[in-house]
Amino acid sequence: MTKPLFQRTCAIESVSIACRLAACSAFLVTYTALLADQPNIVVYLSDDHSQFDSSLYGNKNIPTSQFERLAADGMTFTHAFVASPSCAPSRAAMLTGLMPARNGAEANHTFPKPGTHTLIQDLQAVGYEVASFGKVAHGAPKQVEPYGFDYVAGAQRIDQLRKRVVDFLKDRQNSGNSSKPLCLFVGTTNPHVSWNSPTTFDPAEVEFPPHHLDTPSTRAHRAAYYQEIKELDSFLGQLRTIAAENLGDDVLFIHTSDHGSQWPFGKWNLYDYGIRVPFVAAWNGKIAAGTESDALVSWIDLLPTILECVGGKLPEGLDGRSFAGVLLGNRDHHRDVIFTTHTGDGNKNIFPIRSIRTREWKLIHNLHPEFAHTTHSDLDRKPMAGAYWTEWTELAKTDARARQIVDRYYQRPEWELFHVSEDRWEQTNLVDEPSQTERIADLKERLAAWLQDQGDQQSVHSEPRRLSEPQHWHPDFFGMQVEENDAGPK
Repeated sequence: MTKPLFQRTCAIESVSIACRLAACSAFLVTYTALLADQPNIVVYLSDDHSQFDSSLYGNKNIPTSQFERLAADGMTFTHAFVASPSCAPSRAAMLTGLMPARNGAEANHTFPKPGTHTLIQDLQAVGYEVASFGKVAHGAPKQVEPYGFDYVAGAQRIDQLRKRVVDFLKDRQNSGNSSKPLCLFVGTTNPHVSWNSPTTFDPAEVEFPPHHLDTPSTRAHRAAYYQEIKELDSFLGQLRTIAAENLGDDVLFIHTSDHGSQWPFGKWNLYDYGIRVPFVAAWNGKIAAGTESDALVSWIDLLPTILECVGGKLPEGLDGRSFAGVLLGNRDHHRDVIFTTHTGDGNKNIFPIRSIRTREWKLIHNLHPEFAHTTHSDLDRKPMAGAYWTEWTELAKTDARARQIVDRYYQRPEWELFHVSEDRWEQTNLVDEPSQTERIADLKERLAAWLQDQGDQQSVHSEPRRLSEPQHWHPDFFGMQVEENDAGPK
């Protein structure tokens, strides 16, 4: 017997409502379960810290006991690289998952193009509150705002940073607004210059990379640099304690740095001393303790990895790729090559560079070998930042090795090829070796294809200092350059 239309309609609507309620209930159950599985996250960033400069990575002159404790609790990455070796482009690449040419922040002190999507939004989409303390994104508060953090607080000193993080966490708990999982970015300015903390290290005991010069001023600077690393290491231990006390046991804790240190051939360069950084992650019960990975990973991969770990969805078209599988022990390989770019920094570093690096080899393209390579260090020579350059240039007048190092610093060939698995400090350029012709051609082709895919215009951001005009860069004209710098941009 056929039911009246009204009864049939009511029955259909009842089934429809029941289905919608069941679907809603299933969604709530799934979402609740997802939240229950989502850890709190702490990302601790240092500023201008090369991977080579810590005991965790083999330099026993710079003891970093808290790095080692974090490593004992988690996974250490030996081949972690940044997208670009200066603050603003490196951090923009990390927060967007896009390389500099694609997000728009290429030279230092520049920012992503308006409307550029940031991965902070994707963490918020899966329920996270995202807070930033200290130096995370680069720039003043108005310049940081477009990244989309829920909370932003600046801090220059570690004691100030510590207090603001603790106060925030306590207020969050006391206000009852702590139901969401938290992603906490904490960025120290150590060991960015100037290195002004009184040092506990003996300058007589410091070591040097092979392309640095042993002078009294260099030793004093090096000892002060060590102290900054000691302090950021100590704060790492304090921050882990703060996280445990306020966020519980289920915390994904990551430490890394935005690029290498402000020493010659470090920051502003695509040698490993400039682009290879510490990266250690611990997550109790998820990341195997005391493990090490030699997978090639990039800073653009950091937030995609975190998003996959917490059940987030990755936007289409990213340069970054998740290495959660490596982190969680499901695979041991990630990238075949690492691409890095550098454009420049103000009117003191105008020297664009591109590179491609495999596990064993690196090809560097200095786009304008007719330009002099200069930086704030040699042009400003500020105390505890680059004042040692006065001794370096004096020594170069009488010492052949010093002259060779100083000349190499200022004058770069167009192409450099290094067997990085055998030549850690990239001292032997093999680009003119006949036996490397085929390898060089292959790496050049791969680099050119990637640059085209990126839409990289290989731009020069400021008026360069040309080798043919030594008055603008050569150390013999240092006094003239100081006056020029004080007068403003070229």
